[in-house]
Amino acid sequence: MSEAFERDTYPHWVTVPTRWSDNDQFGHVNNAVHYTVMDTTINSWLQAHDFDVTKDGGTINLIPETGCRYFAEIAYPDAFEVGLRALRVGRSSVGWECALVRRSDGELVALATSAHVFVDAVTRRPSAVPEALRPHLVGLMTGSRQEAARSIS
Repeated sequence: MSEAFERDTYPHWVTVPTRWSDNDQFGHVNNAVHYTVMDTTINSWLQAHDFDVTKDGGTINLIPETGCRYFAEIAYPDAFEVGLRALRVGRSSVGWECALVRRSDGELVALATSAHVFVDAVTRRPSAVPEALRPHLVGLMTGSRQEAARSIS
């Protein structure tokens, strides 16, 4: 891997076990599973911070962009350790990054990115990041990115 991985730049960590069905015919976890792990990590974090579209359907979040760079394999019965951080927090959107690490040896398996745009559930037009959520999102940023995000309203 050409870029340095710094575990402490990810403020939130969870463990996500692999499942028997995650392995493909090549004997490792299929690449589509990495996206599921990222999506589950992000949405669990959002729900833990009181953003749950099943409670208040007025604002939802849509995903216009995703990406993943793979560095190593992982296979069942190992587990992912997933680090979550916000890369940017805008007026109506957030950019996410998840570091997917192999629990057995601490090897970085993949860096997965996505973006969420908060929209009105009916019109599907962008709406502001919920104010109660914004400070928590900014808390997932590190360094100078936090200061820039705090100034956006």
